[in-house]
Amino acid sequence: MEEERMKKERDVGSMSFMALKKAAAMVKPGAKLLDIANSAEKFVRDQGYELAFPINLSANERAAHYSPSFDDQTVVGENDIIKVDFGAAKDGILGDCAITVDVSSENQRLVESTEKALQDAIATVRSGVEVTKIGAAIEKTISSYGFKPVKNLGGHGVEEHDLHADLFIPNYANGDDTVLEEDMTVAIEPFATDGKGMVTEEDTCEIYSFVGEGQVRSQQARSMLSKIAEHYPSEPFAIRWLADPGISRFALYTAVQELLRSGSLEPHPTLTELGKGMVSQAEAKLLVTKDGCEILTK
Repeated sequence: MEEERMKKERDVGSMSFMALKKAAAMVKPGAKLLDIANSAEKFVRDQGYELAFPINLSANERAAHYSPSFDDQTVVGENDIIKVDFGAAKDGILGDCAITVDVSSENQRLVESTEKALQDAIATVRSGVEVTKIGAAIEKTISSYGFKPVKNLGGHGVEEHDLHADLFIPNYANGDDTVLEEDMTVAIEPFATDGKGMVTEEDTCEIYSFVGEGQVRSQQARSMLSKIAEHYPSEPFAIRWLADPGISRFALYTAVQELLRSGSLEPHPTLTELGKGMVSQAEAKLLVTKDGCEILTK
C-alpha cells in the first residue's frame, strides 16, 4: 500500500478508536442515547473528520444498526449491555470499530467471549488465509465460553467510500475458501449471544444510504433529497442529521418514506437477535500483510 494511503488509514483508524472509547465512557445508567450520539459525533467532526456512519448504540438483544432518532428519549438501563459501533472518515478512508459496554458487569463472560474471539481471529489473519478459518477461530472461542456466534453477521472488506465491500468474513466455519490478500483492509467483527445465534430485521430504521435521485413530488422530500445528495452521497447517514430546526416528526419521517418509495434510499434496519438473547460485539479494522496484519483502529 502506498505510503500516503497508509498514513491516512492509520490516522483515521486512530481517530475512530479514540472516538469509540470516548463514546463508551459516556454509557452510564440514565444517560440518553441521543446525548451520547450527538456528543460522540460532534467530537469527530470537531477534530476535522467526517463520519464513516452514524454511531450505533444497540442495547441487549439488539445486535446492530440502532442509532437514536432525532427526538429519542431512550436512556441507558442499569442492566443493559450496549454495543458501541463507530468510525471516523477522511477522503473516503473509513474507520470501523466496536466495543460492548456491560453496564451492570453481570454479562462479563459474554463480553469477554467476543473480545477474546476478536484477538484469536486477528492472530489467524494473513495473506492467503481462507475466511472460513477466521470464522472457525471465532466460533471455537465463543463456543468455549458457552455462547453462540451470530451466524448471519460477520466481518467485511472495507474500501474507499465502501464500508461493507463484497468480502464477507464469517463468525463460524462456513466452508468459504475465499482468501485474504496482502494490502486488503478488512473489519473482523465477532458477535456472540445466549440466544439462537441469528438476527432478524426490526421495523425500526434510522440509518439510510443514498442510492440515487428518484422522482419525488413534495417540496419537503425534494429539499431533503438535495441535502442528502450534497452532504451524504457515499456514506450512510442518520435521519436525525436531516432534521431542520422546528421540523415535526411527522414531516421528517413522511419525507423519508417518500424518498424510500422513490428508490432514492437504501434502509439499514435495526438487527435483533432472533431468540431475544443478549448480544455482545467486538470489532477492529485491519490491514492484511504477507505474514499477519496491522490493527488500524488502535
